[in-house]
Amino acid sequence: MALTLDKRRRDRSDGFDKGGWAAPYYQDVMATVQREAMATPCDFLFCRRAYESFAAHWFKVDESLVTARMNAARKNVVSDGAPELRWRNPHLVTGDVQAGIAALKAQVGPSFQVHGGATLVQTLLADDLIDKFRLWIFPVVVGAGKRVFEGGTAQRSLKPKKCETSGNGVVMSIYEKR
Repeated sequence: MALTLDKRRRDRSDGFDKGGWAAPYYQDVMATVQREAMATPCDFLFCRRAYESFAAHWFKVDESLVTARMNAARKNVVSDGAPELRWRNPHLVTGDVQAGIAALKAQVGPSFQVHGGATLVQTLLADDLIDKFRLWIFPVVVGAGKRVFEGGTAQRSLKPKKCETSGNGVVMSIYEKR
């Protein structure tokens, strides 16, 4: 999950004009992110907006190990509506999201990664449904936008698994539940 120093996570949707803050740093970070996050097959959990963004991009990317894994994975999409799910292997999660995600976690199969909005992450946090955090803290302060860790987030202790800094100052950390 990409965050600013002030723990914001927000794209340019809904007229938010401070989005795009991570783009200048991606080249130095994405090779590491892709190598580690895609080292083993996994499934994905997206909010609708993230799904639409990823689907638009990964349809066009040249075939590589990362692209093959992205395209082969099951894409679980959390949405109140009925979005067009045109990317391979989609599954719509509606209704009681927490129960739906808990059921997904209980299934035998690969683990899944969460890519998507702060609201989805907050929902998962509230029900203790996140086992591992991959955080990329970018050296940017935006002063506005949605915070991920606020509101009803319960206190929890995490076990650090990795922490390193990229050449351009992005801190890449992995934490697991204790």
